[in-house]
Amino acid sequence: MQYIKEHKQFIYLNLLTSGRLNEYLASVDEQAEDMFSRLVREYAERKGVTEQLKAENQILWVQKMNNIRACVREVVEREVIYL
Repeated sequence: MQYIKEHKQFIYLNLLTSGRLNEYLASVDEQAEDMFSRLVREYAERKGVTEQLKAENQILWVQKMNNIRACVREVVEREVIYL
């Protein structure tokens, strides 16, 4: 909400006055969560980050997953949130 309020004021005011702001924000949130979950799974598969790796080397698994999540967070923010 803060982003559209500051950077897309016309859209913000339009949604606010029409009573659809919460609906819009919920929709964006749902899209972002779905995309985040899907991309984390896809990136982990491509990078070979498996449950077996988790069982064998937890620290390496955590490092790789943190890296994947950070990359995916950037993609989701760019593609869904900060349009």
